[in-house]
Amino acid sequence: MDFSFKICPQSSCHSCMFFLVVRVFGEDTHSRSVLVSSGATVRDVCHILVQAAHCTDQENWALIEQHPSLGLERCLEDHEVLVQVQSSWLQGGDTKLLFRKNYAKYEFFKKPAQYFPESMISDSTDAKAEISSSQLIQSMLKCGSCPEIQGYLHVREAGKKSWKKLYFILRRSGLYCSSKGSSKEPRHLQCVADLEDLSVYTVSNSRKLYSSPKVHTFSIKSCRDRFRPQDLKLLCAENEQCRTCWITAFRVFKYGKQLQCNYLLSQTSPKLQIPPRKDTKSMVAMDFSGKSGGRVILNPQEAQSAEQEEGYNWRVKALRYSLPSNSQGSRTTAVHHIQPWFHGGISRSEAERLLEEQGQVDGMFLIRDSQMHAQCFVLSLCHKLKTKHYLLIPCEEGGRQYYTMDDGVTLFMDLLQLVEFHQINRGIFPVCLKHPCIRIAL
Repeated sequence: MDFSFKICPQSSCHSCMFFLVVRVFGEDTHSRSVLVSSGATVRDVCHILVQAAHCTDQENWALIEQHPSLGLERCLEDHEVLVQVQSSWLQGGDTKLLFRKNYAKYEFFKKPAQYFPESMISDSTDAKAEISSSQLIQSMLKCGSCPEIQGYLHVREAGKKSWKKLYFILRRSGLYCSSKGSSKEPRHLQCVADLEDLSVYTVSNSRKLYSSPKVHTFSIKSCRDRFRPQDLKLLCAENEQCRTCWITAFRVFKYGKQLQCNYLLSQTSPKLQIPPRKDTKSMVAMDFSGKSGGRVILNPQEAQSAEQEEGYNWRVKALRYSLPSNSQGSRTTAVHHIQPWFHGGISRSEAERLLEEQGQVDGMFLIRDSQMHAQCFVLSLCHKLKTKHYLLIPCEEGGRQYYTMDDGVTLFMDLLQLVEFHQINRGIFPVCLKHPCIRIAL
C-alpha cells in the first residue's frame, strides 16, 4: 500500500483539510500517483485518472481493491470514500488499487433476469406478487431492493481448512444458513453476517490458495477487520452465474437506492463523440425493392433470407472497393495494432482472465494472435458469462489478402473492418460486438 497524508491548515476554521497521495496501478503494471482530498470518492478519483490518462470516454471505469497474496479483489462502489476504504488495509502489505474497465458494474439494472436466475429467488418472494419473476426483480431494483436469494454454497469457516455444503438465505436483515437441510424455519436459521458491516470479494486462484471445491469462490469480511487469512470466511458457488447472483444481491441489499443513484450518474458522464450506433433490438427487416417505397418484413423466414442477401451484397461491395496495392496492403495488415481491442500475443487463458476481470458481459470482446496457427488471429467473445473463441483465417482473392471466419463465404479487408461489421451485424456470433476489452497505460 502506497499512500501518505499532507495537511493544509486553514486559518478560518479549527479543522484541517487532509490530502491523500494515492498510487494507482494500470493493467500494464505501470502506476500513477494522484493527489486527492480526504473526502474524495471513487468516482472523483476515476475522473482524475480518466483525464490524466487521456481516456476517450468516462464510461465503465472503476477502481479495484486488490489483495494479491490473499487472491481477493473487489470493485469499489462509486460513492465510497477512498480514505475509509484504505483504513482497513495492513501497513506494509501488498494491497493496491487498480484502474480498469468494469462493464458489469451496473449491468444487472439492464438485464436483471440474467443476474438473478429464477431458481435462486426465494419462494416467499414469488408468492407475494402475481407478476413474472423478471418484472418483480426490475420493480424491486428500481426501489433499491432485491429479492431474497437462496441456495447451497460450500463454506469454509474462518480459521479452518475443511469445506462443507450448507443452505444459505440472503435477506435485507443479513446472511443466514440453515442447520437442517434447506429448511427456512426461524428455529433452523443461524445469522452468519450483518450486511451493513460487510464487504464482498471475489477470490482468484482459490483452488490453489484455499483448496476450494470449485473455482467460483467469493469471500465476505467485516469492514472493520484487518485483512488476515485466518479471518476470511470463504463461500463457493457451483457456477459463475450463481456466484455473480450472490455478489450482486449482497451489493443491492447493502447499498440499496445508492446503487441506483450511482448508475444514473454514470449514464450522465461525458461520452466519446461518435455517431450513434444502431440498437439491433429496435431494428426491423425492410424491403426497398419495390417502387412504392419500403415495407416492413413480418415473415421471419423472409427476414432471414433478406439478412443473408444483405450480407452477400455487403461482401460484393467490399470486394469492389478493395484495391490490392502494396501501399494499402501494408497499411491494412497493421491497422489492428493500434486498436484498443487488439492484445497481441496473449494466451487463451490470459484473454479469458482479462474478459472476466472487466465484467464478462454480453458482447465484450478482444482480438489476439493465434498461438496455434501462424498468421491467424482469434476473436474472444463473451456471451452469457462464458467466453467463446473464433479463429480468424487469412486468405487470398484477386491478389489481395482478406480475413474470414466462414471458409471464405464472407471476406474482410482487415480486422478493423471485421469488427465494425459485427458491431451492427451479428453474423455467426451469438451477439454483436459491443464492449472492447481494453488496457490503459497510466
